[in-house]
Amino acid sequence: MEIRQIAPADRDPALVAALLAVWEASVRATHHFLSEAAIRQIAGYVPQALGEVPLLAVAYDAQGHAVGFMGAAGGHLEMLFLNPAVRGRGLGQQLLRHGIHQWGVRSLDVNEQNPQARGFYEHMGFRVSGRSETDGQGQPYPILSMTLARQG
Repeated sequence: MEIRQIAPADRDPALVAALLAVWEASVRATHHFLSEAAIRQIAGYVPQALGEVPLLAVAYDAQGHAVGFMGAAGGHLEMLFLNPAVRGRGLGQQLLRHGIHQWGVRSLDVNEQNPQARGFYEHMGFRVSGRSETDGQGQPYPILSMTLARQG
């Protein structure tokens, strides 16, 4: 796997489409609490978020296909998604360590209803520091705020 940081000017429509496919596969594998309508609605925001996030790293497999990505802004992890086919191979840890060490990531938000993600972030040294009843779009999906307590 190769991780490349992608500048905003280099986020072309083909890359955004590939990352949207990774996002959707990841969400369908881990966000079982979302309805089909909710997935479709949220998918509409993803291309804009990918274009606007200041820091974006993409993980590529040996064939050059995007299999994961992470975005951050101001020391806050905004997004981290992996193709389900590569989960459990350490790629999420590689991406998050990159964010911690290269970008100064110290905080993140995670869906409370996604216990696998919460467990992953806790394994990486993050601890719950707050809770909100709604997500960033005001939807009824509780969010846990997490802060880095130790580097994992």
